Amino acid sequence: MMPTSRANFLPEQRFLPLRPALQEHLTKIGEAISPENFLSICDEMLLKVLRDTFDRISADEGSIWLLDQEKKFLVATYNSGPNSEKIVGFKNPLSEGIISLVVASENAFIENQVYKNKRHSAALNKKLGKTTYAMIAVPLYFLNQVRGVISCVQLFDVLIEEGQAAPVGETPPGFSPQDLNAVQTTAAVVRDLIDYRLIGTAIGW
Repeated sequence: MMPTSRANFLPEQRFLPLRPALQEHLTKIGEAISPENFLSICDEMLLKVLRDTFDRISADEGSIWLLDQEKKFLVATYNSGPNSEKIVGFKNPLSEGIISLVVASENAFIENQVYKNKRHSAALNKKLGKTTYAMIAVPLYFLNQVRGVISCVQLFDVLIEEGQAAPVGETPPGFSPQDLNAVQTTAAVVRDLIDYRLIGTAIGW
């Protein structure tokens, strides 16, 4: 077995006086990123990492939700599923739904039979004519701030009988804690890829 050692790197002293200027510039970049231009900072590798994760955990679709610049809505800026044209651009008020709670608390969320959860907003389901059976939602960070949410869902059809939703057809398998961990890991990779690209842009790499 090859012996291993730890690489120790220290900040370059010549760069330290430039740190405040770099942080100020990155703050301006972060403020300029909007739901309309977000995908322009995401390359195909980043989106492939997302799609592969959603496929691996048997999600029917996954989305990136970004805070708008007025901090009033979470806007769907990317969706991996067949209904992406209907989903991208959808605005979820910050006062409604589980994804808004994820942004406010900065805590991840996982639940099966989420359609029974009173905090779940059915507005997008009504637009698609589908019902969400299971959901994972995790905070999306970049440039040291929470900027939105990465979510994924399993969908199914229901029939409303006497005010209650009854499943029609096969029930999805649901998500597991391991699936949540996979999405959280992917969110961290997405964060690092975006940070690397924006820092590289800021210093002219």
